[in-house]
Amino acid sequence: GVSRLMAAFVSGRAMAGARAARAPATRARRAAAVAAAGRRARRVVHSWKPLLSSPAPLLAGPAREQLCGVVCRAEDERSAGASVAAEEECALPQDTPAAEICDTTCSADPPPPEFNPEYNQTQDLQRAFAVAGLLGAGGVALGHNWVADHEAVALGVVFLLGYAGIIFEETFAFNKSGVALLTAVGMWTVRAVANGGHEVEGSLSESLADVSQIVFFLMGAMTIVETVDAHQGFKIVTDSIKTRDRTTLLWLIGGITFFMSAILDNLTSTIVMVSLLRKLVPDEEDRKFFGAVVVIAANAGGAWTPIGDVTTTMLWINGQITTLSTMQDLLLPSLMSLVVPLGLLTALDGESRDVAPPDCETDLAAAQMAPRGNLVFGAGVASLVGVPIFKTVTGLPPYLGMLFGLGGLWLLTDAIHFGEDERESLRVPSALTKIDTQGVLFFLGILLAISSLDSSGVLKEVAVWLNDSIGNTELIATAIGLASAVIDNVPLVAATMGMYDVSEFPVDSELWQLIAYCAGTGGSILVIGSAAGVAYMGMEKCDFMWYTRRVSPWALSGYVAGIGTYLAMHGSAIAAALPAAQAALPQ
Repeated sequence: GVSRLMAAFVSGRAMAGARAARAPATRARRAAAVAAAGRRARRVVHSWKPLLSSPAPLLAGPAREQLCGVVCRAEDERSAGASVAAEEECALPQDTPAAEICDTTCSADPPPPEFNPEYNQTQDLQRAFAVAGLLGAGGVALGHNWVADHEAVALGVVFLLGYAGIIFEETFAFNKSGVALLTAVGMWTVRAVANGGHEVEGSLSESLADVSQIVFFLMGAMTIVETVDAHQGFKIVTDSIKTRDRTTLLWLIGGITFFMSAILDNLTSTIVMVSLLRKLVPDEEDRKFFGAVVVIAANAGGAWTPIGDVTTTMLWINGQITTLSTMQDLLLPSLMSLVVPLGLLTALDGESRDVAPPDCETDLAAAQMAPRGNLVFGAGVASLVGVPIFKTVTGLPPYLGMLFGLGGLWLLTDAIHFGEDERESLRVPSALTKIDTQGVLFFLGILLAISSLDSSGVLKEVAVWLNDSIGNTELIATAIGLASAVIDNVPLVAATMGMYDVSEFPVDSELWQLIAYCAGTGGSILVIGSAAGVAYMGMEKCDFMWYTRRVSPWALSGYVAGIGTYLAMHGSAIAAALPAAQAALPQ
């Protein structure tokens, strides 16, 4: 019965694709319909052929024969779809492999991996039992009576273990998002064991309400950016760069990245600009140098607007900073954190030569902007810039403004691409499949873990210890920025938000603004200190020690210059606190 249903379903879908291809339509529609039928057939082959290839078949007799017929027809449909798409749309040579053929939007699924009939499950079973044993041992440990009697210590142990897993992600080969989620669940389990599940449920609900605002905000922003990028909207920016002079190009790249990051975010800006550098700067060593400037500029630009960096967004959503005050007070310090390194790098570079042109000048114009790219770019930027305005006018949380912008862009792309079935990849549903979902889940796990420390009172105790030991909030913010060069700034800022209360440090006070600046720009000191640096490191294969030798001293100088600029603007009394802090240090 299952095989008959399957055969009827597959045959119906294949015939529908064939009818659509035969119907009077444009050439592009006919090719797209046949290509779609071919993709559906390929998925059928990938899903059901293993049942026929297995050494111990699960089907036999008439059912097996019927399934064999379905798979054979699907293979024929796949071949027909590939050949027609290649012949009518892509106009590729006849000897081009079917795996390299794409439809008009280049969104064909990649070919599935070949089924291995000799696959041995022993190794996977061993690993599965190892993971299950590790999780089981953790669950038994959390249920011990010692945990209930030492809640604060247990929370600290679980947090440090989880954080070690995040820091040494590459060594342990465990993704940091999964580690963060397990850490969050483990810490709230400790709270439940120590206080009872019903007592903790209210705190968990409140924490989840706060955290979900940040998660929805990030998802909306990422989807808008992906939709604009699908339309090649950022080509408007990249096509404006014409100069080949090394110094001019260095400052131009830094300036564009600085303001792009303020509107979008530092991670997206880094990805866009490093991709541009691959077209502008063919020499790998020169490109690494320019890419390092992009990292400094992206982190500096993201620090002075509420939507430019995730840590600034966290402070803004939770009410520690406001839009206009943050932009007014942090623009000049953030700009100094870029200008000083750029000036030093330009002065010490000593090379007044032109950057070598690309091998083919037409490469810069190879990627054509999708239809209505200008319109979608304008609508996307307006959606992002309009979020602070929405919050000011309505008084509602920023994530609702971001969702409003996403909804508007969604309707716009549906309207302008109505009836264009071959351009499904330009719509919002396709963009949703490309956003950094694991990054969103990482933020969710980290913020929930930090909220457990907050609700238990541990962060308040840490704040009291810092005040007693250092006694100056400016120095504390500076230290947090330096720590963000090594430790992820998201948990650092989340912890600081729980350590200090708005009643003690009002909205837009020096503490909150300095934390926004320091956590954002401090990540440039080391290449692993920010999401932008990690993205650049992966895209350009930049070595940690190369960045440390060539860039870190100048990034640190810009960080210090920005702090000095902020303190000078506000007449801070930090100078009076420095002698006392130095006296407190061990001799």
